[in-house]
Amino acid sequence: MAGIFGTDGVRARINTGLMRAESVVRLALAAGRWFVDHGQDDDGPNQDGPNQDKKPPLVVIGKDTRLSGYMLESALVAGFSSIGMECKLLGPIPTATVSVMTQKLGAHLGVMVSASHNPHHDNGIKLFGPDGKKLADEIEIEISQLMQGSIALAEAENMGRVRRILDTADIYCDYACETMPDKQIFKGLKVVVDCANGAAYMTAPKTLRALGAEVIALYDEPDGLNINHGCGAVHPEKMAEAVVLHGADVGIALDGDADRLILADETGCIHDGDKVLAVIATAMQEAGTLRPPVVGTLMSNLGLERYLDSRGIAFARAQVGDRYILKMLDGSDASQGEGGNLGGEGSGHILMPDLIPSGDGLMAALQVLKASVTNQKPLSYVLGIYESVPQRLVNLPNVDKAIIDDKQIVSLCQKLTEAFAGEGRILLRPSGTEPLVRVMVEATDSAKLDAVMDELTSALMAVNARLQEAASEG
Repeated sequence: MAGIFGTDGVRARINTGLMRAESVVRLALAAGRWFVDHGQDDDGPNQDGPNQDKKPPLVVIGKDTRLSGYMLESALVAGFSSIGMECKLLGPIPTATVSVMTQKLGAHLGVMVSASHNPHHDNGIKLFGPDGKKLADEIEIEISQLMQGSIALAEAENMGRVRRILDTADIYCDYACETMPDKQIFKGLKVVVDCANGAAYMTAPKTLRALGAEVIALYDEPDGLNINHGCGAVHPEKMAEAVVLHGADVGIALDGDADRLILADETGCIHDGDKVLAVIATAMQEAGTLRPPVVGTLMSNLGLERYLDSRGIAFARAQVGDRYILKMLDGSDASQGEGGNLGGEGSGHILMPDLIPSGDGLMAALQVLKASVTNQKPLSYVLGIYESVPQRLVNLPNVDKAIIDDKQIVSLCQKLTEAFAGEGRILLRPSGTEPLVRVMVEATDSAKLDAVMDELTSALMAVNARLQEAASEG
């Protein structure tokens, strides 16, 4: 993507690059200027024309529990208020709440301060439009361009006011509970929830208890530095161990901003986002509410695709990143027709746009638990919906991202893929959030999978050494 934005907003190590205070102020100035000039009119949100509304433009700002969130929140407020935008601060809250509040309050813009599943020393900024959805690539490019020039500021009497909303946890809980048919639907269930010392440390236990569950909360004591540290959706093994230890019915692991979900059934077996997607797709099909295609990504497991095909559910693959899934779902990707209402990634991002504008891990978990309760089946049965095809992912750091277009690598990938004879896949892609090249190999034959991965990674490292040597000589 052109400009300063990656696949999930702006992200960097704190006090470096775009995560320095002065850079964040500049980003707020540019984003605020864009939305003031292209924001709402008297009929509500509109990203296509100049702002005619006399009310002060509004931005809502949420954050996770990183220590650096205080600094970034203040920098954003400085930028937005100097443009003349009213700021409403939500405090530590799941990303999806920013999306919902942007929509409900009729705001021009929503901002989430978070680096998702990354360690505490990283942070990031995600932007949402008036519809509660992440911004289109074209808008992010224009904001990037605005950052380079002179930005008009407000007159002194038009400076923005700043207010803090104190009941956001209750707002989230009420919203989530309204998606369930019975306010005590989970009465009798024992649930372990790993809050990753992140944004859901209050909302996740509160919501599950409100719905009748007995809750064992893990990693719900954030100190600003322990977010995602050995816990959460990236480290679900401790959650799974706690399920077995406490004899729980299910384990839920969220990430730092609570938009990812990994589950464990009552046996402690861990299930990824592809399994969650299959369960929700099945429930929606049976309820008559599913609008295909279900959208996954290039990384989605072949087992998921085969399972959905067995049920007559069309499946489409988007680029990796929930923004591209949503683009395909909302029909803006013309190649996929009118779009659908369910998508997700194996990493645990689940999108249910009829329910909530952006991905939310706990909301997805509630849908899976509802399927278990409705069918009166344990989670091991519900989540054992299909057998995953063996898949390995290797991250190669410090590798020139141009390597994926190298003729030798392209030729090798083609040869290895043809050797799979339809029973395997290879995918190379640069990370959109980290300095990595990701290598994915998937095959029904585990031994062949390992052999292909070894051959491919060895070739990649050799070609990378050649490219680096050529660059140093040049």
